[in-house]
Amino acid sequence: MSAEKLSDTEIRKALNSLQGWELQEGEIRKLYKFKDFKEALSFVNRVAELAEEADHHPDILIRYNKVTLTLSTHSAGGLTVKDFQLAQKIDG
Repeated sequence: MSAEKLSDTEIRKALNSLQGWELQEGEIRKLYKFKDFKEALSFVNRVAELAEEADHHPDILIRYNKVTLTLSTHSAGGLTVKDFQLAQKIDG
């Protein structure tokens, strides 16, 4: 199921509904900080479960106790509703 790419106006509106997510180079990105590596991995495993349920997978960068998530819909060539829905689930 392909999602439609959002307009700049739709992206700005959707981004306003999220806390801590930033628009960078046509993607949304958020940095999470944890107590230690083990806590960061637990978070990544939780994100993996949500991503599998949504059939939509973020790029994940782990640097010891910091995790950066980046979302975009590659098949649409930009941001779609799916990206913002998954971001909300991750932060929920």
